[in-house]
Amino acid sequence: MTVGALIGWTALSALLPGAAHLRAGHRRTGYILLTIFGALLLAALVGALVLSGDGNAGFVARDSTLMTGAVLAIVGAIAWFLLVLFSYVSLGPDRLSGRGQIVSGIAVGVLCVSVMAPFALTASTVLTVKDAANSIFESASANPTAAPVKHEDPWGGRKRVNFLLVGGDGAGNREGVRTDSMTMASVHVATGNTAMFSLPRNLQHVRFPPNTPLGKRFPDGFMRELPNGGLLNEVWQYAEDHPELMPDVKDGHRGPRALMEAIGYTLNLKIDYYALVNMFGFAHLVDAIGGLRIRVESDVPWGGLYGTAGTIKAGYRKLTGEEALWYGRSRVGSDDFSRMARQRCVIGAFTQQATPSVVLTNFVKIANVAKKMAKTDIPRELLEHITELGLKVKDARIVSLQFVPPEFYTGSPDWQKIRAATARTLRQSLQPARRPLAATASPGTSGTSGSTPTATPKPSRTAVAKPSQTPTPNGKGEAASLDELCGF
Repeated sequence: MTVGALIGWTALSALLPGAAHLRAGHRRTGYILLTIFGALLLAALVGALVLSGDGNAGFVARDSTLMTGAVLAIVGAIAWFLLVLFSYVSLGPDRLSGRGQIVSGIAVGVLCVSVMAPFALTASTVLTVKDAANSIFESASANPTAAPVKHEDPWGGRKRVNFLLVGGDGAGNREGVRTDSMTMASVHVATGNTAMFSLPRNLQHVRFPPNTPLGKRFPDGFMRELPNGGLLNEVWQYAEDHPELMPDVKDGHRGPRALMEAIGYTLNLKIDYYALVNMFGFAHLVDAIGGLRIRVESDVPWGGLYGTAGTIKAGYRKLTGEEALWYGRSRVGSDDFSRMARQRCVIGAFTQQATPSVVLTNFVKIANVAKKMAKTDIPRELLEHITELGLKVKDARIVSLQFVPPEFYTGSPDWQKIRAATARTLRQSLQPARRPLAATASPGTSGTSGSTPTATPKPSRTAVAKPSQTPTPNGKGEAASLDELCGF
């Protein structure tokens, strides 16, 4: 056998195990290797079909599944290395000349390393996922106040699960956490239909549940004695600065607990979990998925007081992480309420465009960013169920309401009105979405035997906000679909 033929048959064995042994006359070994390889392919196909079915995606997020995947990848790397090596030996390289043995040995050595590379990459990726998940999500056993997660009923019989999504201002010139973006997402467990409530950072004198430490400290509202103070975005840091108010709560958990109590009491809902993302870290998350497609209603200058850093032009744009961050943060020529409207569209766009395929393709980058920039009290044991719920949300109806003037005054809020609007929005989130096209029967087809009315679509009208308006307004305190508000 020539050097080229020997190298070729060895390389073929890396793709079709047993080929080199059959060529060398070791038929029994060759057929055994082919049978094992076929069984592995069949098992992989069945596994892929099972995991792609409904209710199985969360299985991948389990710690045990990830560890098993990493171990299997390492075993696969060793097995393929040995397969290539023994395939080479079975072809009798000792019958080659000295030079042929050197050339073929080098080529097969490179081939051995090459076949191990995909398995090594898989193991590295899976371990990165495992490390990121365990870094971001704390085990329920490590948090004595966390309710145990039951696999058969992870949501504890709740029909809705409420998440507080917080964007923290992590600028280097500020101490502590300033919660500049606060959105409560109420997810219907059965359907995934979601109601999002955006609360302004300058909502004043929020109340706390009366039986809580902060409720007793501020019975008339947060810092009611300060006519121009007591803003919602100060609650988190106030609780962290006064640990004596919550001595039973661990350091770092007092701020989230206080903010969840304040917003939950304001909306008359119990908030189950929170997630905090550093605002500047969010820019890296956007870059990790390749940018965000956004409909920009009007030009948005950003940078400094006068927008000297740049302008995000009106129209349908694909924004980089930095642009998406400043699109949601800029107040140049606008106000906090305009910024809130843009923020919810950024959140909605990220929810829609971070598809499973996009996340899997860029997971290492996403995991590394999230590990450094995210904080949450969602238990690690709940991650697989969160994954399943998230897939429902992506294809479900999402409505949004923001509590902004003129319908909701932030300086003197009507708490009962806010609660009534919240309850109404929750009911609305379960209603069917409005169809964008209307169908009318063509003349002459109605009543004709054997004929079918022809639907003539009427173009839907999308209201475009004027530059002086708050982008994507609610209109009279009513919630609306994010598809309608943001032009997805």
